[in-house]
Amino acid sequence: MNTKQHWETVYENKTPDQVSWTQEKPEVSLELIRAANLPKTAKIIDIGGGDSKLVDFLLEEGYENISVLDISAKALERAKKRLGKRANDVKWIVCNIIAFQPTETYDLWHDRAAFHFLTTKEDIQKYRSIVNEFVTDRLIIGTFSKQGPTKCSGLEISQYDEIGLAKVYENHFEKVTCLTTDHVTPFETIQNFQFCSFKKLK
Repeated sequence: MNTKQHWETVYENKTPDQVSWTQEKPEVSLELIRAANLPKTAKIIDIGGGDSKLVDFLLEEGYENISVLDISAKALERAKKRLGKRANDVKWIVCNIIAFQPTETYDLWHDRAAFHFLTTKEDIQKYRSIVNEFVTDRLIIGTFSKQGPTKCSGLEISQYDEIGLAKVYENHFEKVTCLTTDHVTPFETIQNFQFCSFKKLK
């Protein structure tokens, strides 16, 4: 089974309360996005957004230019259905992130738990190249920490700490803030995440 088939199957067969990454409200992501202090017209993209509720809260807070990218069409259909008419205010992109060819630049790039699925130097380099070229201001990344799980949804992941995550992006971005946080899954297990917010070097 290839990566796309894997995620389509997950979203076809499991409800939000049956997958570990579900958050009722993505507090850390929202705090880091607010801290970037960008205008409501800023172009924001959520990478691996799936059926995350981050987009709901960003719309509620008045952000006007939101894109959500995910490899799974079924995940995005779920999110669209949940949002109803508000889904028309969002750009939806079905794509494997390492094959993404943006047609615009983004003021803020948010990724909670997509980047850590890249485990080869080649894929990490592809991701970094896209970010370097198409992000103009802020980069927010959340991955499993060194104290977090080593797998997710049966797939191997790459763990990061603050130093490791900063090193990936150091040539084009400077670290603004980093933190670790515990995510409580719907089945009440704990996953430790490493989040970092970066600013583009001018």
